[in-house]
Amino acid sequence: MSLLVWSAVLPFAAWAVLRAGGWTPVWQWVALVAFTPYVAAASAIPLLLALGLRRWTAAALALVTSAVLATAVLPRHFGDGDRPAADGGRLRVLAANLAVGAGDTDVLMKLVRSLDPDVLALQEITPAARERLEGAGLRERMPHVVDRAVDGVWGSGIYSKHPIAERPLIELGRFRQARGVIEHPSGHEIEVVSVHPCAPRYGDRVPCWEQGLRALPRAGGQLRVLAGDFNATLDHRLVRDLLDSGYRDAADATGHGLTATWPQQGWEPVPGVTIDHIFADSRMAIRTFGVHHLPDTDHRPVFSELGLPRFTKR
Repeated sequence: MSLLVWSAVLPFAAWAVLRAGGWTPVWQWVALVAFTPYVAAASAIPLLLALGLRRWTAAALALVTSAVLATAVLPRHFGDGDRPAADGGRLRVLAANLAVGAGDTDVLMKLVRSLDPDVLALQEITPAARERLEGAGLRERMPHVVDRAVDGVWGSGIYSKHPIAERPLIELGRFRQARGVIEHPSGHEIEVVSVHPCAPRYGDRVPCWEQGLRALPRAGGQLRVLAGDFNATLDHRLVRDLLDSGYRDAADATGHGLTATWPQQGWEPVPGVTIDHIFADSRMAIRTFGVHHLPDTDHRPVFSELGLPRFTKR
């Protein structure tokens, strides 16, 4: 019985240690760690087993393991309640991965009309998808654009209601992460990045994924928003490091941090994970967050309304 109990307890303990330490023992761990919320829920099973069989040492380790995993995961289910002063206007941000341009144009345009975003960050936008969206009236609603559309999974773009000046493209492993600085009516200049690093599906893609996340601008100085398909969750060390620089995850801040954004039902035979995010400068208030449905793509669009700090001329 002792062997059975320890065989149940130790894998969960090892998971908790690796997740907390941010280590990557094998490249497959990059994908596996995204499922930490499910492992945290299942960690109660070895605890109950050890208690039921009165294996007290194993039970103590299982209890610590569950506590470590719960501490990492549960805060995402509760809003943080921290609302910085933000009476300098609003910024509404919508981000969507179009799955090689296949995302339903009509439904996306309905989202644009109903949510009324100031900024739309798109990933996997192709020239054909761009033409369909603009033919459906996207440029009339959001006339300013940073266009980095390309055939395949590598394209991205940013549409804006307000004037936008393109910043140097982040391009690693052919994945194009468009950047632009918006001239907001409040007086703020806000950098926006359409985030889409390589997907770490194979070992040779992990370095590209790491480089793509490390290349994202850290928070500080100019206001910034990072929005899109990060191919990573809050259980990845690189994402936590990015947040530690001075961003807040809109889903986590509003208690929606466990709402899955990928895959949409029927696309992949795996449980849903939260890899699409909107990261806002910590000086911004996060007023709302939502996850929406878009047919013909494996990702669910994410939306947030952000409050801006009062503009002060330097």
